[in-house]
Amino acid sequence: MPRPRSLTDEQLVAAALAVIDRDGLPGLTMRAVAGELGIATMGLYRYVADRQALEVLVVDHIFRTVDLSLPPANWADRMRVLMDRLRVAVAAHPAVVPLVLRHRQAAPGSLLLIETMLAVLTDGGHAGTERVVAQRTLIGYLLGFLQNEHYAALSGAGTVTMSELSPQQFPHLARTAADARTLPPAEEFRRGLDVVLRGLGG
Repeated sequence: MPRPRSLTDEQLVAAALAVIDRDGLPGLTMRAVAGELGIATMGLYRYVADRQALEVLVVDHIFRTVDLSLPPANWADRMRVLMDRLRVAVAAHPAVVPLVLRHRQAAPGSLLLIETMLAVLTDGGHAGTERVVAQRTLIGYLLGFLQNEHYAALSGAGTVTMSELSPQQFPHLARTAADARTLPPAEEFRRGLDVVLRGLGG
């Protein structure tokens, strides 16, 4: 008889996220998560096959925290709500961004999110290969923004450095970087998403 499970997936994910939030993604090891749970490293393998399986659990959790019930509104406004909820969910644990990129098609929660996105696009009159391109464009924007927000934020040192360049030599870059320093991430995301949705007819 196999020994009964004593840890839930939620506990495994909570331990993994605690490690990631504290030590970053390089710190996510089976040993570290086992230590967080207070069990032997080999004991963790009773619950997950390896680190990759643990990563998929984490990504699935992130996607499942996104509320997929959307308000009654036009399709573009519903898409705005959905995309912002997803950005916020990932922003709660910014070090998981590479895992979201790597495992977004393996996590069941991701598939539910994609299905919801496609339903919204369908309501907006998108079908066939047009819907394929629209959905891929939205995902591309989201994933690119998440990487920018957490690894190349406008509030970072690079923007400061560019804003202090010689305005004679770099008039457009210096002015644009100065403007960029005033733009909060949520507003940057919303305005960029508006550009994408306008291109999609929303």
